[in-house]
Amino acid sequence: MTSFQTQPVIMQVIPELGPGGAEQGCIDIAAELVAGGAQAIIVSNGGSRVSELARIGAVHIDLPVHSKNPVVMWKNIGKLRRLIERYNVNIVHARSRAPAWSAWQACKKTQARFMTTCHAPYNISGEAKRRYNGAIAYGERVIAISHYVADYLRKNYKLDDSKIRLIHRGIPLEKFHPTAVTPERLITLSGEWRIPDGANIIMLPGRLTRWKGHHVLIEAMARLGRNDLFCVIIGSDQGRSEYRKELEALIQEKNLGGRVRIVDHCRDMPAAYMLATVVVSASTDPEGFGRVPVEAQAMGRPIIATDHGGAQETILRGQTGWLVPPGDSAALARAIEDALSLTPQQRVMLATRAMAHVAEHFTKEQMADKTLDVYAELLRGRISGRERPDGPFHGTRSTGIRAAE
Repeated sequence: MTSFQTQPVIMQVIPELGPGGAEQGCIDIAAELVAGGAQAIIVSNGGSRVSELARIGAVHIDLPVHSKNPVVMWKNIGKLRRLIERYNVNIVHARSRAPAWSAWQACKKTQARFMTTCHAPYNISGEAKRRYNGAIAYGERVIAISHYVADYLRKNYKLDDSKIRLIHRGIPLEKFHPTAVTPERLITLSGEWRIPDGANIIMLPGRLTRWKGHHVLIEAMARLGRNDLFCVIIGSDQGRSEYRKELEALIQEKNLGGRVRIVDHCRDMPAAYMLATVVVSASTDPEGFGRVPVEAQAMGRPIIATDHGGAQETILRGQTGWLVPPGDSAALARAIEDALSLTPQQRVMLATRAMAHVAEHFTKEQMADKTLDVYAELLRGRISGRERPDGPFHGTRSTGIRAAE
């Protein structure tokens, strides 16, 4: 862990503090900053996880930085600038597009350095959308959470490699490890979900939005036609009630009413993975990283994911899991059959390889150390003449950064 000689002040700006992977990373970094002797501030519109910040010694400030309303975004500039000056913020780290626009402007005429993390390859449907998305590329350093995201930044925003820092997401192995889950937790969860005795559980964790591919798994379950399988889809519809109704109708149409269940939320995902015979990530659009394949491997579970995006970097093809074409229910069904056909010895070998793979590449500690290294990199430098970049659309310009002598 990086240790700071003085107490720097790092402000992370994120839309909300909910259950997502970006939010988890934000909290993890805040905890490491405090442990390393820095002051950690998180600015967000609130959320279910704000209470965690007090326990780790971080400060939360409530601002509507989630808003995409231009008027609100403009007002946020002044509010963020006042916070920068009040707390003597050294680095502002924006983790989403709308907050990045406001934070980038707020850092001007202050001593704060500005950096970003790009968590996903945003859709570009026109020049206006390109410019809006482009705020995420305005950082003096831009963290890409995968090679896939880094390639997106190079291709769409001509971002130079000297500014990109590749840092994969990391998970806490003290939480996601088979020995960390007690039998009592498994019994409790199995009872809540009313899982039939002796069933092979096919599990898809992922909020109910169409691109997560729940319908592809339901189609695959119908193709398999096996009565010994029980499918659990874990995820809230987050107000997308029509899509949930569509999935429920598909389940009934395929006569899978007794073998596919949608669970709104799971408070104990390590136990959920331990119940699973096979874990599926069926996203039809490529994910920037994708925590599910990494968490499943950390728990020693066979994982099947779609062959694009971050999954190509986190799964060792044919060694720790399977990669199948997106949207292909037949290929998914075949991969499920392959996973179910593993002998006990083969499952143990796969689990051993998968757990070692995650421990080597995707831990919370590795993510934190690399992120703190980027902070230290900016803090060691200084701005000459306070020249500020105008964004990727205004030609090449110098950031004025040079190493401290």
